[in-house]
Amino acid sequence: MEPKENTEDIDFKKYWLILKRRWLPASSIFLLTVILATAVAFVKKPTYEAQGRLLFKKKNVTSSLTQAGEKIGELDTLNMMNTPLDTEAEVVRSIPLIQKTIAALKLKDKKTDTLLPPEAFLNQLTLKPLKGTDVLQISYKSKDPNEAAAVVNQLMSLYIENNILANRAEAAAAREFISKELPQIQDRVRKAEAALRSFKEQNNVVALEEEAKSAVSAIAQLDSTMAQTQAKLEDAIARGKELQNKIGLNSQQAIALNSLSQSPAVQQALKEFQQVEDQLAVQRTRYQEEHPVVVNLKRKETALKALLQERVDQVLGTKQQVPDNNLQIGELQQKLTGDLVGAEVERLGLANQVAYLYRTQSAYKKRANILPRLQQGQRDLDRQVEAAQSTYQILLKNLQEVQIAENQNVGNARVIASALVPGKPVGPGKNLIIGGGVAAGALLYIVAAFLVDLRDPSIKTAKDLRQLFNYTVLGMIPSLRKKVTPRRRKLQSFVPQLPVRDTPHAVISEAYRMLQANLKFLSPDRELKVIVVTSSVPKEGKSTVSANLAIAMSQLGRRVLLVDGDLHQPLQHHIWDLTNAVGLSDVIVNQAEFKMAVREVMDNLDVLPSGVIPPNPLALLDSQRMASLIDDFSKSYDFVIVDTPPLVLVADALSVGKITDGILLVARPGVVDTVSAAASKAFLKQSGQKVLGIVVNGVIVENEPDSYFHHAKAYYQGSATAKVARSKSEKFSNRS
Repeated sequence: MEPKENTEDIDFKKYWLILKRRWLPASSIFLLTVILATAVAFVKKPTYEAQGRLLFKKKNVTSSLTQAGEKIGELDTLNMMNTPLDTEAEVVRSIPLIQKTIAALKLKDKKTDTLLPPEAFLNQLTLKPLKGTDVLQISYKSKDPNEAAAVVNQLMSLYIENNILANRAEAAAAREFISKELPQIQDRVRKAEAALRSFKEQNNVVALEEEAKSAVSAIAQLDSTMAQTQAKLEDAIARGKELQNKIGLNSQQAIALNSLSQSPAVQQALKEFQQVEDQLAVQRTRYQEEHPVVVNLKRKETALKALLQERVDQVLGTKQQVPDNNLQIGELQQKLTGDLVGAEVERLGLANQVAYLYRTQSAYKKRANILPRLQQGQRDLDRQVEAAQSTYQILLKNLQEVQIAENQNVGNARVIASALVPGKPVGPGKNLIIGGGVAAGALLYIVAAFLVDLRDPSIKTAKDLRQLFNYTVLGMIPSLRKKVTPRRRKLQSFVPQLPVRDTPHAVISEAYRMLQANLKFLSPDRELKVIVVTSSVPKEGKSTVSANLAIAMSQLGRRVLLVDGDLHQPLQHHIWDLTNAVGLSDVIVNQAEFKMAVREVMDNLDVLPSGVIPPNPLALLDSQRMASLIDDFSKSYDFVIVDTPPLVLVADALSVGKITDGILLVARPGVVDTVSAAASKAFLKQSGQKVLGIVVNGVIVENEPDSYFHHAKAYYQGSATAKVARSKSEKFSNRS
């Protein structure tokens, strides 16, 4: 497990790469923000601010002489988050006071030459409680310093006048309210008490809290008892089945046999019947069947058998034929039969007990389920009764006291500092505005970069691919270009390059050689012969990887066959500049011989194009003929590579993968998206494919901070420089 520091460092690099990758749109937003801030800084006119201060008193001295009048004119808050100054600040900011101030000073909007709208006035007004004091500072900004001072003084004067009128109106309103509400509150108390009493009678409520506790306890006890009884029932059923298997009888037969074995009348008749049978057997050895002795014994046997059947019917209660060998059982079988009967009786009793417990539990649960609703209903009614009674008592007590407080009209605020005409402008300077624009532009740069990156669903780095697929990474193929425009990427996807053949000493060529080496070491005990190369989506470079991997293997002296199994969008014939008139599809349907279709493109490397595109490629690739061809290819070549279509589009790769040694999955950062990658991984897992590993293709070195290509690039650049120097030295020697 990596330490925490490493994880955070990797995350930081990931975010830095996002900022680099999305530099163009983010830089545009940054420059636009800075330009706008600079323009504002040079166009803005100076603004003046005048300030005045009001001192507030929480209570009036005269109003606090009576208990009811103590609350009139008192500055207080409804919650602990605000202070009385916050409330009074909102009063100062109220629209009526603002409109009176605008009308008194005839403030106008310079653009429309009409009275200034209250919204525009409020934009220039600032109210700030001074920390640790009961002082409210009122500030107003204006282009005219005299106007700013006049606005502040006029607003403070109007507020004090409004505060005095509000205190007098509050006392009068309190008296009128109490006189009007007393009869209604009294009627509300009676209705609330009647509703509570009716609720308890209808729902049989005495003490809901105690009932809830007892219900929970009873349900828990019933759960425990049901579990124990159910366990006993299962044990009785198991014992009954075991006893039935031992004696070969079911429960009904065992009960009947047990009743017959314990009936003296049945056993006596059975004993006499058996004695007659023994006598008859002896006499038959002496006399013929027509002899009187034998005939008498036969009649006696028949009579005893009828008697025995009659007594069996009396014991069982039904006419039922019971074999003679079941009427008399041994001591062991009689004990087992008795145990089976006892087990059946116990099972029936336990089953009835479980059913009774379940019904009882259901009744408790039904009552318990409605208890919260009843509790809520009772709490609501209790609150209504308490609120009505409390309101009635308070109003009745304060009715006379509020009449005294009605004549008290002292305000809560006074001016301690009038506004003076300001001499210097306020507000941020040009440098501060430009600096703020730079900071805002930097923030918008980051936000824009991340938003653009989030809208791109593709997987960005090889690290993300490794974490998503969780397969062995057999190779990482660097991109041929640092930056690929969409147009150049489209051209490159149509005619992939073969760097292993054209530039054998390049970094990308060595990456393909490392891939073939990893494939060789992947299965040391069993050599890989045939592999399938596929990808999740198109444009990931599976055909390019197939071709270059085939070249790398052929350069080691191994006979390699490259099969273009993409019968939808074949590409190998474009890569190798071949005709596609005859190929794999023709060989499968026996319209062409393999020797006629295959093409030798390099030493030790043959290419089998796709051939004519069939209407149903999967039917050909999933045929027995295809399996036979794969087997023939593995015998004729040292290594076979099958280029197949992407996984999320068709099932061709999955079908071919089952008849080969495994699948090599090609993934390209910036092309494959998370949904497609997850889908392809699920397809591989569900179909039981053997995935050899993944090849990360088109790796952009600048986007992979933890990639080893940084060192490889420096190494091969140094090697190339040495080769150039050596070549020049040889040319100079030859000239000399």
